[in-house]
Amino acid sequence: MAQLADEPARSLGVRIISPDRPGISGSSMHADRKLSDWPRVIEQLVDDLEIGDFRMLAISGGAPYAYATAIAIPERVRAIAIVGGVIPFAELKDFNGLLPLYRWMLAFYRNRPQLLRHLFYLARPFLSFRAPVRLRPVLLKMLLLRPCDAASLRDEAAFEAIFESQRRAWRGSAEGVLIDARIYAEPWGFAVEDVRVPVRLWHGMEDRAFAVRLAEEIARRFPNCKARFIQREGHYSLPIRHMRKILEDLISV
Repeated sequence: MAQLADEPARSLGVRIISPDRPGISGSSMHADRKLSDWPRVIEQLVDDLEIGDFRMLAISGGAPYAYATAIAIPERVRAIAIVGGVIPFAELKDFNGLLPLYRWMLAFYRNRPQLLRHLFYLARPFLSFRAPVRLRPVLLKMLLLRPCDAASLRDEAAFEAIFESQRRAWRGSAEGVLIDARIYAEPWGFAVEDVRVPVRLWHGMEDRAFAVRLAEEIARRFPNCKARFIQREGHYSLPIRHMRKILEDLISV
């Protein structure tokens, strides 16, 4: 995902640092890791890089990690931008408004967790495979994407930025991805109301992963949030088409 920000960040003079979470890609595995462990990782990273304060950009599944960091070290996090951010699943009364795949996985996690683990391991060889260019149109049709997302992903660079991130995660280990999924499914250990730093929340009106009404509900809970709900944009097309605007807005805070 960091590839999406590279070119606009360079043009704005912004430095992007994109660490992999433990167990993802080449990052070492921490089998018992929790969301609350992440702020310490980030604090050590910025200390080693001799960075004082900083801003955070979180796309999709990065959202709870940004929230946790902003709560733990607010004196160093100047602002966060959330783009198509994941919803706290454990707080939902039902799974309406989520991508059907997410509803299915959450149901399995609650009722058949061992079966879900086996399915993750079975899926790894396929999800870590780089599809030939000639098969990409078929893949996009199989994903049943919104038209805006499908159109954005026909761009080769955008396709690689999105799906190489996924492949790298699965190439590391199925266990690392499974731990990440568990963190999303369990209570996060804080209320979003505790995020006191400025929040810039961006969400596509056509987002199929997390319905816009769920993002609107989350946005109302932040003490200091400016939300932008973008028409005719989905979960993928929003960061692909609007990254420069997102970064410009973030660094203005």
